[in-house]
Amino acid sequence: MIWLTWRQFRGSAAMMAALLVILAIALALTGPGLASDYSAGIAACTQDNTCDRFYDRFFGGHETSFMALTLVVLLLPALAGLFWGAPLITRELEAGTHLMVWNQSITRGRWLAVKLGLMGLTAVAVTGLCGLMVTWWSDPLDRSAAENLALMAPLVFGARGITPIGYAAFTFVLGVTVGMLMRRTLPAMAITLAVFAAIQLAMPLLVRPHLMPPITATFELGKANVDGIGINRDRGGYVDIRLRSAVPGHAGAWVLSGSLVDPSGRTLGTGGEAAAQVSTTSGPCAPSAGAGDGCMVEINRLGYRQQATYQPLERFWPFQWIETGIYALLTLGLSWFCFWWIRRRLS
Repeated sequence: MIWLTWRQFRGSAAMMAALLVILAIALALTGPGLASDYSAGIAACTQDNTCDRFYDRFFGGHETSFMALTLVVLLLPALAGLFWGAPLITRELEAGTHLMVWNQSITRGRWLAVKLGLMGLTAVAVTGLCGLMVTWWSDPLDRSAAENLALMAPLVFGARGITPIGYAAFTFVLGVTVGMLMRRTLPAMAITLAVFAAIQLAMPLLVRPHLMPPITATFELGKANVDGIGINRDRGGYVDIRLRSAVPGHAGAWVLSGSLVDPSGRTLGTGGEAAAQVSTTSGPCAPSAGAGDGCMVEINRLGYRQQATYQPLERFWPFQWIETGIYALLTLGLSWFCFWWIRRRLS
C-alpha cells in the first residue's frame, strides 16, 4: 500500500524536492554574505549613531528578495492543501479505484492512514524545511525591517519559525476532508482555498492578539513612536502629531492599537493622528523656532503621551508554539473526522 501510494505522487514529490534543493543552495550561497554585511554595517553605524539610516538602506536593498521568500513560505501550505490534499481522495472516488483496493485485503482505515501519513508528512517536511531556511536567511533583515514588516507583524509572523508546519498539516488535511465531502476535485480545491484564506485572515485579526494578554502602557513622544509633527493650519494653537506603530524601548513589538492622550488621559484623534494644544505663535513649536527637537520636548512637558497596546517581540516563540498547537489540534480533529467518515458514510 505504501509503495502504491508512493508511485501515485512520486512525480510531484520529486519536483518539490528539486525546487527545495535549488532554494537551499541559493539561500546557502547568499545567506552568509547577507549576515556579514549586516554585522559590518552595525559595527560602523554604532560609532556615529546612524543605525536608523543603515537599517533603511540595508533593508531597502534586499526588500524584493525578503518579500518574495516570505510569500513563498506563506503560499506553500495553501499549495499543499490544493494540489496534494484535495485530490488525494476525490481522484480515487472519481475514478472508482478505491473500490478495487477495498475489495482486497486493505481496510478503509489502513488505506486512508497510509495516504494521510505518507503525503501529509511529506507536505509538512517540505514546508517546515522551507520555513526554517527562510527564517535563517532573513534573520538580518528581520532585525532591520520597519515595524509593518517586523518579525511579529501579521504578514511576516506566519512565514517564520514553526507555524508554517502547522499551516501545512492543517491545510493538507482540510483539503482531504473537503474532498471526501465534495467528491469532486475542482470544487474541493476552491473550497479548501477559501476556508484556508478565511482562517488565515481571522487568526491575526481575532485570535493571535489574545493568545497572551496584551500590554497597555503610555510612553513619552520621540523619534521611535512619532512619524512627524506639523502646525495645524485650520486650528490655531494646535500641533498635528502622527504616531508610528511602534513603542520606545520595545523594538519589533506588535502594536495592536495606539493613540495620543492628553495630560488628563483623554484619547485624542483617531488612526494614530491627533492634534495637541500647544502654542504655535511663540515658544519651541513656533515656525520661527525652526526645526529641532524643542517642539517635541515641549509637547512632552505639557503631558501628552502615546498610549499603546502591544505584544512585545519576546513573545514571538511562545506565540509560535501556541499557534502551531492550535493548528495541530485542528489537524487532529479533521483527521479523526476523515476516519469516521470513510468508515461510516463513504461507499
